[in-house]
Amino acid sequence: MTDKAKIKVTLVKSVAGRLQAHKACVRGLGLRRMNHTVEVIDTPENRGMINKVHYLLSVEAN
Repeated sequence: MTDKAKIKVTLVKSVAGRLQAHKACVRGLGLRRMNHTVEVIDTPENRGMINKVHYLLSVEAN
């Protein structure tokens, strides 16, 4: 099995007062609270969610 590329995503700003669709993207990425970091697989779907809420996140390639 091949090792899929992953992206490390950290929520650095609060989702309080944001659009409902942006909150849904943050939850869809698996982020639950500020300074929470997750690793997501680098897919077009995840890239789209990251691009939509890029102003709330810190992103690192692994």
